[in-house]
Amino acid sequence: MLARSRTLLRPVASHARRPLCTGGKVSPMKTGTELYMSLYPEASSDSGLRLGNITPDFACETTHGHWSSFHAWKKDKWAILFSHPADFTPVCTTEIGRLALKYDELTDLDCLVATLSVDPVKSHEEWLEDVVAHCENEIEVKFPIIGDADRSISTAYGMIDPATSGEQELPLTIRAVFIINPENKLMLSLNYPACVGRNMDEIVRCVKALQLSYQKSIATPANWPNNHADIPLGDGRTTSFKGRPDHRLHDPRLHESEADRASPPQAPSSC
Repeated sequence: MLARSRTLLRPVASHARRPLCTGGKVSPMKTGTELYMSLYPEASSDSGLRLGNITPDFACETTHGHWSSFHAWKKDKWAILFSHPADFTPVCTTEIGRLALKYDELTDLDCLVATLSVDPVKSHEEWLEDVVAHCENEIEVKFPIIGDADRSISTAYGMIDPATSGEQELPLTIRAVFIINPENKLMLSLNYPACVGRNMDEIVRCVKALQLSYQKSIATPANWPNNHADIPLGDGRTTSFKGRPDHRLHDPRLHESEADRASPPQAPSSC
């Protein structure tokens, strides 16, 4: 059984191309983000928004007032840009309510939150009363909601859902999530169809995992957190971890860090 499980633990190809150990000497350990982002250009050749690209900046109107620059608003923080198809719709109402419940946890991670739809700001403001009223828990929606009536932001970020456009109506957005790092680079994107609401616990988990990789040479495994994290090596050798008592070796290609224990997953709660 052990031999079989090891066949599943294959070195990441990018690490083999960029070994961390050269000439028998250990080079400074890069973070997971540094290794990963080094493979991507800051802009894609086809104008689409890809992982590692600098996210488009934009001016807009929000429920918190006018922004002359999205990048200036987020400054050097992490940020989530979160789109929903339309105000006054049942699934979107539950999503905004659930996101409001997670807002303080995200700000504790130094991560800002902004949401967006193609509805005008006035519609957002009226709809927020419904969001609060329909949530079983007492909530306060503290994050801004962007009005994108002309679809310019949605188009720049590739959020337009062509299935919702008709002869008489302009298209809506898909349910998109963009997690952006302090350098304004896109670290993760998720696209959901209108019929599927998002799991906010998973979004928080992704932020935590990305921040861990941003700080250290750590890649999180499936179903993380589980009190351990994978640590990718440049060439599979263990010499890089001599003198590192906080790491426990199980396989030359899989390492477990006890220095980065995460809290056990919390039971999901309703909006």
